[in-house]
Amino acid sequence: MANFSKSNVPQFAVDVYQNEYLPEGGREVNAIVTVTATGGGTVGSAVAAPHLYSPGQGPSAAVALMVDCSGSMDYPPTKMRNARDATSAAIDTLRDGVHFAVVGGTHVAKEVYPGGGRLAVADATTREQAKQALRRLSAGGGTAIGTWLRLADRLLATADVAIRHGILLTDGRNEHESPEDLRAALDACAGRFTCDARGVGTDWEVKEVTGIASALLGTADIVADPAGLAADFTRMMETAMGKEVADVALRLWTPVGTTVKFVKQVAPTVEELTARRTEAGPRAGDYPTGSWGDESRDYHFCVEVPAADLGREMLAARVSLVVPEPDGSVRNLGAQGLVRAVWTDDMTASTSINPQVAHYTGQAELAQAIQQGLDLRKAGDIDGATAKLGRAVQLAGVSGNADTAKLLAK
Repeated sequence: MANFSKSNVPQFAVDVYQNEYLPEGGREVNAIVTVTATGGGTVGSAVAAPHLYSPGQGPSAAVALMVDCSGSMDYPPTKMRNARDATSAAIDTLRDGVHFAVVGGTHVAKEVYPGGGRLAVADATTREQAKQALRRLSAGGGTAIGTWLRLADRLLATADVAIRHGILLTDGRNEHESPEDLRAALDACAGRFTCDARGVGTDWEVKEVTGIASALLGTADIVADPAGLAADFTRMMETAMGKEVADVALRLWTPVGTTVKFVKQVAPTVEELTARRTEAGPRAGDYPTGSWGDESRDYHFCVEVPAADLGREMLAARVSLVVPEPDGSVRNLGAQGLVRAVWTDDMTASTSINPQVAHYTGQAELAQAIQQGLDLRKAGDIDGATAKLGRAVQLAGVSGNADTAKLLAK
């Protein structure tokens, strides 16, 4: 019988989905890697990370809430009130013992609560004090989001905690600092805390909000109706309170002669990670994924391997999970996935596309056309097979699947 009870110890599992078979001369290997974190129970070959967790309580955490107080938040007047109510709802969701602060953002950033360059520790008293301070917030001034982020970073850095997180709300455009200043602030904060960003109303700049969330490994969304802010902020804070492990990195090892073409997160949101690689020893690199709670994420890896003779097999890549230790070293969480490459003249094997890979590469129709064509050929319907495989050749060419297109065209 399966044990569905939580053990309060985060565990990680890595599952690899791919078609390992390549045609003669084939070099490109694609794989979807699913990483699953859970607070307990049994999840495949999950590996526990007890050194990152204190049984019986949540992990140590600090949260900075950044609220847009620029002049545009007064139009309509209900918008500022909704923002205050939403922030209050988020504060109510804070777990006892979590460090927190509220930052008011205009063309400058100011400490709303607790003040004095410090963080408060959540309990019934400090939550009520913070909500009282929120009632004094008013709209007026410009927008310079980089200053909000830098203040949040300074405040979060004062706490010796495992997880540092920000929640940022804005309704407009970052008009009082240059894009370069915002980028510099994001670069300075990246890796120091994660941040969810929300645009309220309809006049905010999409690329700015999504850019903040992407750089700081958080989520971005629009809340068109300010009345929906409280529910959204509550969900965000509940998710933040559920984070159990911070600063997890995907470590990708590849053998000599293999090139990493790209690494991206493809679910639940799409994030390009290729350029975020940091070298981690010979032929290995780390890709940041931020903080984890009970959740699952999918990553698409694409590597180019040296061509090999038919019948040869090689390990194309190895995926593992690591977290930083206080002494500057990293600890391997143990769970890993292997990506293989096998060269074959079996047309059925080398042209099949794994369903997970097909889903994320937009090649579902190609996979279906190939399978239908091969089934028809096997059944003796040469005309039907020719039509389906001809369509597959077209799709393979359009999708950049050169190896598959060349093989199907024979």
